[in-house]
Amino acid sequence: MDVSSITSVHHRDPHRAMLRTDDGVRIEAVYEPCTASVTETAVTGTAGAGDTVVVVAHGFSGAADRPAVRRAARAFAERGAAVVTFSFRGHGGSGGRSTVGDREVLDLSAAVRWARDLGHARVATVGFSMGGSVVLRHAALERGTEGRVDAVAAVSAPARWYYRGTAPMRRLHWMVTRPAGRLVGRYGLRTRIDGRTWDPVPLSPVEAVPLIAPVPLLIVHGDRDAYFPLDHPRTLAAAGDAELWLERGMGHAENAADEELLARLGDWLTRR
Repeated sequence: MDVSSITSVHHRDPHRAMLRTDDGVRIEAVYEPCTASVTETAVTGTAGAGDTVVVVAHGFSGAADRPAVRRAARAFAERGAAVVTFSFRGHGGSGGRSTVGDREVLDLSAAVRWARDLGHARVATVGFSMGGSVVLRHAALERGTEGRVDAVAAVSAPARWYYRGTAPMRRLHWMVTRPAGRLVGRYGLRTRIDGRTWDPVPLSPVEAVPLIAPVPLLIVHGDRDAYFPLDHPRTLAAAGDAELWLERGMGHAENAADEELLARLGDWLTRR
């Protein structure tokens, strides 16, 4: 992996890097140290600043520097973890084109390996929407390898591919599959989308869940999610050994995650 960055957890300021994935795509990433004091981590029971790093996988059309991603990163750092954020391919300052959950697992793998290289003993991943599907597949595919993780949380994730049961998902499928839609994605959402179809179709999120154990797994979903109804999180949780949080009044993904939920997520990720 090609990395241009500081590789020590003893630095107290954020550090940026360009990572290279196994298929040669350059991915922007940001490392931020824990901001909680020793006293705070002792009171909350979290593992501590030098122990855990949380890798955040954003949703479709997100990026490392989007406000909702930065808000989540701050919340996790305040709960006793260092944080790595990054932009998936086709998003933000990263290269390549989005494959909407397929080859993005290679982007997450590069970020997790970088987090390990920074010296943390524990790496936890949390993903939102598309990022939620990616963290599930990554945890299943990397189990027992150097890219393994120690805890996984998927927020607002789909259970299965090609879902078109809601109006927002029908609009998303139009954007991904039609040339005019991809232009809207590029210029309206600043997201560059690959026009090729999946070949082969990747392991689905619900197929990945049984392969994750014994790594702790958390499924989080809002009861007002306009993209994926509640049968998605329930199906995911039932497929394996997972904890399920159904959040009253919550909408979709990182934009809908409030400070209280992010704090609880940070506690779960660091304690697990």
